[in-house]
Amino acid sequence: MKIALFSSPYIDSSEGVAVEISRFLQKKGVEVLMKKNSESGVGQTHDIELTNTDLIISLGGDGTLLKLIHQYGLLDIPIIGINLGHLGFMAAIQITDLYSSLQDLIQGAYQSQERLMLQGRISDRKGDCFAINDIVIHRAANPSLIEMSIYVNGTYVNTFEADGMIIATPTGSTAYSLAAGGPILAPDLEAILITPICAHTISNRPIVLAAHQEVDIEYLSTQYAAEVRADGLTHFNLNKGEIFKIKKHDKRLKLVNLNKQDPFSILRSKLGWSGKLR
Repeated sequence: MKIALFSSPYIDSSEGVAVEISRFLQKKGVEVLMKKNSESGVGQTHDIELTNTDLIISLGGDGTLLKLIHQYGLLDIPIIGINLGHLGFMAAIQITDLYSSLQDLIQGAYQSQERLMLQGRISDRKGDCFAINDIVIHRAANPSLIEMSIYVNGTYVNTFEADGMIIATPTGSTAYSLAAGGPILAPDLEAILITPICAHTISNRPIVLAAHQEVDIEYLSTQYAAEVRADGLTHFNLNKGEIFKIKKHDKRLKLVNLNKQDPFSILRSKLGWSGKLR
């Protein structure tokens, strides 16, 4: 078995944990690829040869995992995250369960779950991006709400006046969209979620679409450009009259899920749900 191991340069303990993991895996006969951190960012993956790599382990949090995938460019290798950060919905392995989880990985007690991703582009000019969690159109420098017209498969839906718009995957439904009042979607659901940010009209509510539907967002405000961000990383401006097109990506994220994990226990733990468990 061949595993590539990437640690976060922004968490002090990350590199030390990576060394411990590497030693543990090597004692079990696993070939480990590891690159030490540098100031230029996560992974430094350009000088690690991932040919025939079976698995990638990301140490940090969801942000570390997202940065790794964006820096490397649409990884086609199963990836799992060890949570050294805060919530960690994707980086689901807790440090307290580290060695038992590593043993499960070695023994093949896991599944590679394919997650829907998004791709977006601005019509008539460059501005391509992809997202694992969400693509956000935000008012940026505009001092007031911005106007956007939404179309689904070419059919007009509505013109929203809001701080912005979140277009999320089911994976991203527990991220920014949740904070903006969006629903939690099952992570393996084939759907695209549209959540307005602080919409002016209280009747504006999140919309769940089928994954095969395509979303066009026309930016109407005249004062300043809006900002488009994919997973909080890739970003560019959207100018008046431009149309931003979003659809499901042709590729899928391969996220490893240990057999002992289930999405509801993760939600109970991460969101602090209370109540009697009967």
